[in-house]
Amino acid sequence: MQAQDVLELYTTLQEHGVQIWIDGGWGVDALLERQTRPHKDLDAFVAFNDLPAMTTALSRRSFVLKEIWGENRWLHHEEPVLLIGRDEAGDEVATAFVLKDTLGREIDIHVLHIDEHGCGTPAWYCSLSFSPDALTGQGMIAGSPVQCLSAAMHMRTHTGYQLQDKDIQDVRLLHERFGIDYSEEHAHLRTRPAM
Repeated sequence: MQAQDVLELYTTLQEHGVQIWIDGGWGVDALLERQTRPHKDLDAFVAFNDLPAMTTALSRRSFVLKEIWGENRWLHHEEPVLLIGRDEAGDEVATAFVLKDTLGREIDIHVLHIDEHGCGTPAWYCSLSFSPDALTGQGMIAGSPVQCLSAAMHMRTHTGYQLQDKDIQDVRLLHERFGIDYSEEHAHLRTRPAM
């Protein structure tokens, strides 16, 4: 997934009224305002209410469902939703999934319920909560502004699983650039030499 691919997809979704927050490796790179490594996909959070607009826009760009994550929760949606609907009517939808297009570009989506205060609650099975501050990250990809998770929230989402080398690099860069301390489970990284 190249920077121009990310910007094209991000812009398309925003033009269709989809609230999207870039996460993962591209999210970290957006906060750092430079690409630090290659990325196989685009990780993002989207608002539950925007799923019909998101799936309609992406289906027009030849995206199809590639995978539904194990943490997925099927939820009823008031409107028909393409690509990620469980049945023909598409009114029961996935909340943690990967879409892929004919060019091989992948978008890994996790869905948030956004309340009237701007707080995000995961629609999939997850114990995290997203305060309004967590959803106010501003970054740059290839010179264009994008909305992403805050640096502190990026650090929080790197917990509860075995970090790969790329994840260790991401949390180290967040720590060095923004002064965000490592979580208790990753405190050993303070003394680990840089890669």
